[in-house]
Amino acid sequence: MSPVNVRLSIMMFLQFFVWGAWYVTVGNYMTEIGLSDAIYWAYTVSPIAGIVSPFFLGMVADRYFATEKILGVLHLLGAVAMVAVPFTTHSSTLFIGALLLHVLCYMPTLGLSNTLAFHHITDQKRQFPIIRVFGTFGWIASNILVSGVLHADRTALPLYTAAAAGIVLAVYSFTLPHTPPPAAGDAPTIRTILGLDALQRLWSRPFAVFAVSSLLISIPLSAYYAYAPVFVAEAGLENPAFKMSFGQMSEVLFMILMPLCFRRLGVKWMLIAGMGAWVLRYGVFAWAAPSGAFWPIMVGILLHGICYDFFFVTGQIYVDQSAPPEIRGQAQGFLVLLTYGVGMLVGAQISGWIWTPLVPDPAVLIDWQTFWLVPAVFAAVVMAGFAILFPSYKEEA
Repeated sequence: MSPVNVRLSIMMFLQFFVWGAWYVTVGNYMTEIGLSDAIYWAYTVSPIAGIVSPFFLGMVADRYFATEKILGVLHLLGAVAMVAVPFTTHSSTLFIGALLLHVLCYMPTLGLSNTLAFHHITDQKRQFPIIRVFGTFGWIASNILVSGVLHADRTALPLYTAAAAGIVLAVYSFTLPHTPPPAAGDAPTIRTILGLDALQRLWSRPFAVFAVSSLLISIPLSAYYAYAPVFVAEAGLENPAFKMSFGQMSEVLFMILMPLCFRRLGVKWMLIAGMGAWVLRYGVFAWAAPSGAFWPIMVGILLHGICYDFFFVTGQIYVDQSAPPEIRGQAQGFLVLLTYGVGMLVGAQISGWIWTPLVPDPAVLIDWQTFWLVPAVFAAVVMAGFAILFPSYKEEA
């Protein structure tokens, strides 16, 4: 691995360490402090920020400032906001508001870190999965630390851990390779600020099917992020965030296998395999719910590697290859808008609406069965539609 790729890998490690440190544990922490009714709102703030971030990327990141400098400033501001969260536990509104401030700073950095990495590599299919896998290592490391080592799933310690890591990443970001704004000198217009130029230039039947499918498949994803850690805890599995990290461990394996899978499967079947794993995961959870059986639940968690890598990482590569260099920042931001934005916003709200009546008492495991069947059926419908409508064509090796 070249020195530049090593630096990019460290960036990815810290990027996802920050997110993983609090994202998996916050539901159980809110249950502990009596804010369980607002869990779905804690998983709504990230999608709201995901909707805002493409406008920031298109208006600022692609035009005026070096990417590494924007990353540094945003991570520093995000760390400050995260420090404030534990001081708002007396009010669900203030708690969610402080989380929102953090993610408004954090979510644009997902697209920016991808853009920076793609700018400094020459073979996206072979190099990016290896760099991106270090982000998975970061998520795993944060979960092992806060749950497996500190046993802090139900405390504020994960929030402080995320803040500390954010400060480290802010400082590190300023040392990253210089990445000039790709659209520097272009006068911004309403169309470019809204990302309509990027959308117009990317639009085609394959991209339209991919875009709509990305939005729809992100809806059931919210149920996993928001309620799987609570389900795992109620099923009696100790250190739930640590158990959830096995999903990211499986990401590592499949991330390494991605270059080979690209040659064998191509974009279409990579995406279908990812969506199919989502259907299977929720089905396994539903099957395991009445008894809270350990191994079926762990199998469902381990399927996360295929779910995430084969759809999201494949999608990031597909978008980068489809977009001209001068709008790649906007294009990655548009993908964030669809998936982490609109899709997960709708999904977080829907999951909260159905969880409240279907699982009135989380300790009654049989109630979780119907809850998990809903996203399983939804994901199956999306997968079938994508398989029928997305054209097949041979990918280059």
